[in-house]
Amino acid sequence: MSVQTASRNLKTAMHDPQRRDAYPTRLAGKPDTLLMPRHEKVVKGTAEDGPLDDRQLDSFERQGFLFEPGFLSADEVAELRGELKALLDNDAYRGKDFSITEPNSREIRSLFAVHFLSQRFAELARDPRLTGRVRQILGGDAYVHQSRINYKPGFHGKGFNWHSDFETWHAEDGMPAMHAVSASIVLTDNHHFNGPLMLIPGSHKVFVPCLGETPDDHHKQSLKTQEFGVPGPDALEQLIDANGIESPTGAAGGLLLFDCNTLHGSNANMSPDPRSNVFFVYNRWDNACVEPYGARRRRPSFLAHRPEETWRPE
Repeated sequence: MSVQTASRNLKTAMHDPQRRDAYPTRLAGKPDTLLMPRHEKVVKGTAEDGPLDDRQLDSFERQGFLFEPGFLSADEVAELRGELKALLDNDAYRGKDFSITEPNSREIRSLFAVHFLSQRFAELARDPRLTGRVRQILGGDAYVHQSRINYKPGFHGKGFNWHSDFETWHAEDGMPAMHAVSASIVLTDNHHFNGPLMLIPGSHKVFVPCLGETPDDHHKQSLKTQEFGVPGPDALEQLIDANGIESPTGAAGGLLLFDCNTLHGSNANMSPDPRSNVFFVYNRWDNACVEPYGARRRRPSFLAHRPEETWRPE
């Protein structure tokens, strides 16, 4: 069976304000249930549709993520690492809204919209090795909803609280459904002491509603330290007791694909070794964002690109 290409007609993605929200969050009071069932399939394609085999697709379906060591060659990693350094060293980007610094310093921890800032990263985002895997998982063509580079300097890089990206994209960007996948390519060796990504296997199969109304301009704080859109301890304890925590580690050049709803976070970098990765979010064309479901207005476009948008820094 072949993957059905998703329609690029954005009229199919228009939001009906009277339609019931399938994933209510940013609630004023405690929800009736800690965990809501997921409505969408996880893997929409088959092994015949792309480079991932049955075993890999089954693993992604079951765990909500897949790590592939050696996805890029050493030469490709060296080139991308040089491009990353040039972007992080560009003083013109410091102080801009798309450049996020550590909470207590001017050192950049995230730089967004990198596939618009860098031709090399734009080529990587379009690389058939990536897009083929994405199309296979999502069951159709996708566009880049978000891109960024993450950097954790040695000893000083802070962590990220547990969260589901979909919860934020649904509440604050207006992403209707779980038809998105993240691709993270590690550009420095990841080990247990430099703050690698941690994931809760199986957590992608439920949605965790979060408490608290979204403040205006929430992104200005949440990209440094997230407080709203964070699951409560009872839900986290239940999921971790059932599924545990995994943290894929390995040499630079590995690829981590993870479902938009997989709960993940990271600790601070406790080692002298910096940790960096480039991150692309692919959203299926017929799942284009509409009005936010849990915020008064959309986040800036450097955080949530529209299909066929061309973004430029101010």
